[in-house]
Amino acid sequence: MVKQLTSARETILFAAILAILVLVTTRFPGFIAPGNLIDVFNDTSPLIILALGQMAVILTRCIDLSVAANLALTGMIVATLNSVNPDLPIVFIPILAVLIGAALGAINGILVWKLEIPPIVVTLGTMTIFRGIIFVISDGNWINAHEMSPAFTALPRAIFLGLPVLSWFAIVIMVASYVVITRTPLGRAFFAVGGNPHAAVYTGISIGKTQFAAFVLSGALAGLTGYLWVARYAVAYVDIAGGFELEVVAACVIGGISIAGGVGSVGGAILGAIFLGIVKNALPVVNISPFWQLAISGSAIIIAVAFNAQSSRTKGRVILKKAEHAT
Repeated sequence: MVKQLTSARETILFAAILAILVLVTTRFPGFIAPGNLIDVFNDTSPLIILALGQMAVILTRCIDLSVAANLALTGMIVATLNSVNPDLPIVFIPILAVLIGAALGAINGILVWKLEIPPIVVTLGTMTIFRGIIFVISDGNWINAHEMSPAFTALPRAIFLGLPVLSWFAIVIMVASYVVITRTPLGRAFFAVGGNPHAAVYTGISIGKTQFAAFVLSGALAGLTGYLWVARYAVAYVDIAGGFELEVVAACVIGGISIAGGVGSVGGAILGAIFLGIVKNALPVVNISPFWQLAISGSAIIIAVAFNAQSSRTKGRVILKKAEHAT
């Protein structure tokens, strides 16, 4: 039943994406040109990466509102390191970004696991703390392109097999996320903890450890995105990616990841991110202010949550009817 519901959501979302493309194409045929679609996917790649990390957290009945602040802090740290030591081999920068992001995610996970503080409270707090740390280490100053080494900024922009390396990072993480979520004990634990935590405990799954792992995964992907973001735009500052955590949550919810936990798919999270990415890029084409994106995202969240709630009630009625017939 859950798989059928998820598949239906993905089909509806895919159809909505196609409908938007058709409508935009009537105004601007060049929007669906291969080169432009590659640019749209590349622009959406950071959102896809973060949404896949957020999905793991939401599946366990938690939420991570610190992902954008994690991105910003990690980006500032690696940018500062590069400006001080430009000769550091570029291969170490993404690895360092992942480790820093994972450490920041681990802080969230420990507070939720060991101190049993509600995840929304923890991540709201760390979101503010991470932003404050950025200001402290940068003294409020920006790190601009001329302070970064050419290798640092070139990596995500480099073209490989017709796609920017940033897009390839997203593709690799999409594949890796699918494997982890659908083919490993950790992925099954995410669903078990979110779907029925009491049953998960009886099967030997630790709720706290599983939620901790989800926060570490989300943090690691946020850290990697921090480097990719700063390198692509060649600037690091305190308010980088401000409010982006709301788009990340929106992508997950629109993609059918249930806030109640235990329901969702990698494909849904990806489609949710692509939906928002296409909307963001399509609005200027049809002469609609990009600020409407927030209203559209908010409306999509409300519709998605209402759809989830309605589906849950329908499923509950079906179960009750089956029980009545059985008696």
